[in-house]
Amino acid sequence: MKTGNHTSVSEFYLLGLSEHQGEQSLLFGIFLVIYLVTVVGNSLIILAIGSDPHLHTPMYFFLFNFSLTDLCLSSTTVPKMLVNIQAHRHTIPYAGCLSQVCFFLWFIGLDVFLLAVMAYDRLVAICHPLHYTTVMSLRRCILLVATSLVLAHSYSLTHTILLAQLSFCQDNIVSHFFCELLPLLKLSCSNTYANQCVLMYWGGALTVLIPLLIITSYARIVATIVRVPSARGKWKAFSTCGSHLSAVCLFYASAIGVYFIPSAADSVGKDRIAAVMYAVVTPMLNPFIYSLRNKDMKCALGRLLSRGAL
Repeated sequence: MKTGNHTSVSEFYLLGLSEHQGEQSLLFGIFLVIYLVTVVGNSLIILAIGSDPHLHTPMYFFLFNFSLTDLCLSSTTVPKMLVNIQAHRHTIPYAGCLSQVCFFLWFIGLDVFLLAVMAYDRLVAICHPLHYTTVMSLRRCILLVATSLVLAHSYSLTHTILLAQLSFCQDNIVSHFFCELLPLLKLSCSNTYANQCVLMYWGGALTVLIPLLIITSYARIVATIVRVPSARGKWKAFSTCGSHLSAVCLFYASAIGVYFIPSAADSVGKDRIAAVMYAVVTPMLNPFIYSLRNKDMKCALGRLLSRGAL
């Protein structure tokens, strides 16, 4: 596909995770299993929350949206990679590449904003328990999710529009397993100054400002918990936050590996591994993080599965 004078490239070639043909079958099997576990795990979380009245609370409303976002995030990259491996064709059309960038950034941004919203929910629940039902009303919860959607869409659309203005001359080999923004900017033969400025602005907001807000929230939560007189009360408060904190650490530990480790000759492989962690592995692990230590979720899943077995 050609877009006026902006590009002479009709498709991109994705190098994938490995260029060795002997490893393709192994990679296909591994990522097929990961994707199936991701789909099943997040779908069970969504169905359990949607079908169980006991889980119709703000915390699980946000978890419902978070699981749906993780499901969409994984579906943006993994199925295309599996098709490429199976068909022995590692190309993606220009328009398809832009679409993948758009949806990937949208769901990644939504993940980040929802993590911040979930931290705010825990802050209100633990630090202001008497006002929790008033503050976290259904209207407020819907507004928070809608705002996250709009902000994530703005983040994605800004990058996609700027990317569509760039020229790609001869080099169309993307050193990644999907169309990721940074490798595409390196391929462009246009001036990417505007793209880099926007990337720095949004990158700062998503990888610095949002984590600082989450850290601040948890600092207040910990300060409140340590004043709880009973050990049982402290454990109960910590247990409601442990899953969310684990998800935050897992996501940002891998994402920072992509955007803050200095570029080097051998950094391409590290970037691919880090991207696998935050874009593929993290969506698979989140259902386990939020269900294994959550008694209410385990009971809801048990009821869901027992109804399905009847």
